[in-house]
Order: sequence, then structure tokens, then C-alpha cells
Amino acid sequence: MSTGTDTGTAGLTRQWTTWVPVVAVLVLGISWGRDLPGPVVAVVGLCLIGSVLSAVHHAEVVAHRVGEPFGSLVLAVAVTVIEVGLIVMLMAGGGDKASTYARDTVFAAVMITCNGIVGVSLLVAALHKRRVAVFNAEGSGGALATVITLAAMTLVLPSFTTSQPGPEFTGVQLAFAAVASLCLYGIFVAVQTVRHRDYFLPVARAGDATGDEEHAPPPTVRETWWSLGLLLVALVAVVGNAKLVSPTIEDGVESAGLPHAVVGVVIALMVLLPETLAAVRAARRDRVQTSLNLAYGSAIASIGLTIPAIALASIWLSGPLLLGLGPLHLALLTLTAVVSALTVVPGRATLLQGGVHLVLFAAFVFLSFSP
Repeated sequence: MSTGTDTGTAGLTRQWTTWVPVVAVLVLGISWGRDLPGPVVAVVGLCLIGSVLSAVHHAEVVAHRVGEPFGSLVLAVAVTVIEVGLIVMLMAGGGDKASTYARDTVFAAVMITCNGIVGVSLLVAALHKRRVAVFNAEGSGGALATVITLAAMTLVLPSFTTSQPGPEFTGVQLAFAAVASLCLYGIFVAVQTVRHRDYFLPVARAGDATGDEEHAPPPTVRETWWSLGLLLVALVAVVGNAKLVSPTIEDGVESAGLPHAVVGVVIALMVLLPETLAAVRAARRDRVQTSLNLAYGSAIASIGLTIPAIALASIWLSGPLLLGLGPLHLALLTLTAVVSALTVVPGRATLLQGGVHLVLFAAFVFLSFSP
């Protein structure tokens, strides 16, 4: 039976997740286009963190209403659409660094999702009392194949084509890559949500007790729409405030003599934080398939939506668009593809697989700072 304290806490939580995104957007609107002193940057950072936590809450409300795999798809697509806007905004700013921003951000998103989110989710699930993370190999394998194909077409092939000097597509090649990416993304969504939806549902194990999320009644339609709206507001606040703090990050990177690609890594980490937290919470409930849906779905959306949008934006954006990866990142991507395939095929993973992916993620972050 619910107590008065429980009711008050729940009410406070609902209020907190409602007003934090609104306040964060107000701070974003007031601060946009201004030179921010240190204390204001700190306030923006707090709004960023609060918006991330609010986004996770509202994404879980929507997911509880619509069920899997639609719930994880909502968060992945929402974050990616706003991420595309952030990339286009930064590229429109011009400068020599803008030519590689799309590549750096998309590659960072792939490494964060396929190694960081997958690794921590498997680790959390393997530390569960069952000690083995179980998921659908059919769905996860298909999602991983889509990620690898998209990454190869958009980030690897430009380094080997000869029609254009440098790691760059010609206009026709870029158009082909954009259309192919959209087609692959559309096929994946159709398979995930309609034709083979059962491949992407959490695996039920013998002796499983019904979780708290099954006991709780689903939110009403009104509550779902309210949470969906607040989710979008929170994601706008996440990406917008990340853009506001990026000059501080850039200044710190330049003063430390670090590669410019570090900026893309840091911003990608902040933007993908909602998916990371949602995936970890799902893994703690032994719903590893939901975690993998979030990870691979985010990677697919990040490439499948970003590259076509950037290709379209390049019509009026000045300067080259360098998409091809260098030898170091090509090696990391190849290693990630091989290890991910070995992880997904059995449909079961232990502490070892989680540790391997996290070591790969740590190597990516370390080599981004010290290439």
C-alpha cells in the first residue's frame, strides 16, 4: 500500500522532471549567442545534467506505454534528429575544423554505442545474480550487421575511392551513400517494429519474476503525450546546452594541445548520455535486449539519418566534407566489428564480453586524446 511519503516523493519526481527541461531551455534561450563567464557555464552544465536525467525518465514513460522495441526507437531517433541539427549548426560556423566534424562525431557515436553502451550494459547484466546476459541473437545480429554496413559505406569507403582526392566522396558518390543509408535505415525500422518485432523483445527466462515495470499500470495516453513532449524539450536542452559549453571544451582542448577530434568525442558522450543511462537501467532489470536495442539502434540512426542530412546540407555549406577515417580509426572500427560479431552470435554474454568492449572503448577514448 502506498504511503503518504511515497506519494509525495513520486509527486516531487514528476515535478522535477517537468520543470528541469523547461528551465534548461529558458537558460539556453537566454545564453544563446553570448559570451558566457565561468559561473554561467557551470549553470549551463548543471542544466545539461538535469536535462539528461529528465530525458531518461520521460523516455521510459513513453517506452512503458508503447512497449519494446518502439520505446528504445523513440529515444534513439529523437536524440539523433537533434544531433543532426547540432552538427549542421557547427559546420555552418565554417572554419577549417568544420570539414571533419561530421566524421568525428558519427565515428564517436558508433564507438560509444557499440563498445561503451554495449560494454557497460553487458557488464551490469553479468553482475546480476544469473551471471549471464541473455538476448536475441537474431535481432541483435541483424542490427549489428546494419551498423557495420552503414559505417563501412560512409566512413571507410571514402578513404579508398579514387575519383576525388583525399578521404572525400564526389557529389554522386555522396548522394548514393545518402540514399543507401536511408534505405537501410528504413528496412531496419520495418523489420524491428513490424515484420520481426519478436526478435527485438527482451528474452523471458524460466523462473523470472514479474518485474516492477510489469506490475505498474501503463501511463495514460495524456501522460504519454506529455512525456513525449517533455522528452523532446529535454533533448533540445541537452544538445543546445552541449553546444553552449562546447567553446569552453574547445578552449580547454586547444590550451592542452589535444587533437580537435576530442571535441567531437566529448560532445558525443554528452549527447548520448540519455541512451547510456536508459540502457544501464534496462540491464539492471535483466532486460539486455532493450539495452542492445538502444545501443545498436542509436548507432544505426546516427549514421542512417546524419549522413543523408549532411549530404543535403553540403549543397549550401562551403568547404569540403571529409568522411573517410584514418588508419588508426579504421583499425578500431575493424576490431569493433569482429569483437561485436563474436559477442552477438551466441545470444549469451558474460563478464568477459562486457570487459572486452569496455577496453575497446577505453582504447578509443585514450587514442583520441593521444593518437
